[in-house]
Amino acid sequence: MNPRTVVVTGIGIVSPLGLDAASTFDGLLAGRSGIGPITRFDAAAFTTRIAGEVRGLDPAEVLGPQRAKKLDRFAQLGMVAGIAAWKDSGLDVERLNPERVGVIAGSGIGGLSTMEEQHNVVLTKGPSRMSPFFIPRLMMNALSGELSIELGLKGPNWVTASACASASHALGTALRTLRHGEADVVLSGGSEATVCVLGIGGFCALRAMSTRNDEPERASRPFDKDRDGFVMGEGAAFLVLETLEHAQARGARIYCEIAGFGATADAHHITAPAENAEGAQRSMRLALADAQLNTSDVDYINAHGTSTPINDPNESAAICAVFGADAERLWVNSSKSMLGHLLGASGAVEAAVCAMSLQRGVVHRTLNHEVPGEGCTLDYVKEGTRERRLRAALSNSLGFGGHNCTLAFRAH
Repeated sequence: MNPRTVVVTGIGIVSPLGLDAASTFDGLLAGRSGIGPITRFDAAAFTTRIAGEVRGLDPAEVLGPQRAKKLDRFAQLGMVAGIAAWKDSGLDVERLNPERVGVIAGSGIGGLSTMEEQHNVVLTKGPSRMSPFFIPRLMMNALSGELSIELGLKGPNWVTASACASASHALGTALRTLRHGEADVVLSGGSEATVCVLGIGGFCALRAMSTRNDEPERASRPFDKDRDGFVMGEGAAFLVLETLEHAQARGARIYCEIAGFGATADAHHITAPAENAEGAQRSMRLALADAQLNTSDVDYINAHGTSTPINDPNESAAICAVFGADAERLWVNSSKSMLGHLLGASGAVEAAVCAMSLQRGVVHRTLNHEVPGEGCTLDYVKEGTRERRLRAALSNSLGFGGHNCTLAFRAH
């Protein structure tokens, strides 16, 4: 079977580096960190007091004050990014069959701030004072549902939840939905907003985050010898995916092709990766096969690259095992070095970075990568932005629960 070719025609991002795709990508190319002291609550008692926060965004300017008030922060960020991606694509729902346009989104946790807020209301004021919007704000599918309502999209609509692989699974599922002829266009991506007491406190309890509080810009250090954990980030990204036939018929601007998807499970441990990262190896091999790419065709990998002691050498070993001799010439970077780890939204942001990198032929550096850690033997784009014609790229997302997901992109 010859599956339909699927392309990226719109991108929207809200991140710690900017409130749109252009400023986020330009910030990455400039090597600018979006990580700083936490301002959303008093973090003085926490072992980690830094994060990548989205600053300067007023969701009411995009959504209106009443609409914004009824949404959790993760849905606010996702709505702003999704609407931006739709506008960027140039699509007009009045000229489409809305039943052929879907929304597939991902989030690892969803409305955590709402849960925290309303639990405090119950404890201090009693259950009669709870918001009637508690459940609609809390649920993950509020994001895909609200986007479909806002844009009038009546096609396939759901959310995926697989921790840090959530948005990548959403994009991969969107790719398959389009290939199978169930839609002509899918707005897909993810959002996360867990810079709150419960989010930061929970990961502090896991001892998974960096405690380099006095140097926030230097705290996220993927693949570096002195890394000591990941840095939390928040934000959202959405991509408009459509069949090549549909995009060409309307004269759309095309960023790149989304060409392959691989997904596996470690079946090993709820937080630790399998030995030799064999699950990540399989997801990359599946994505390459799905895209009909050889390892020699791939020039760039946007790694999961969390800056944790366990992930970085494991992911590096997986890349070496899959690519063999071709691993030596790969450019491998981590957007998390500047954005922090956006958990369930990270795969969407990193997919968007891959798409823009392929379109422009440029790859950002891995900030704070100074001395390679043990087992980190690849070219992590240590110093400065690099330019060349990029043929194909992979994006890895590896989540708690043993979820491994790889997306493959091809230059158009």
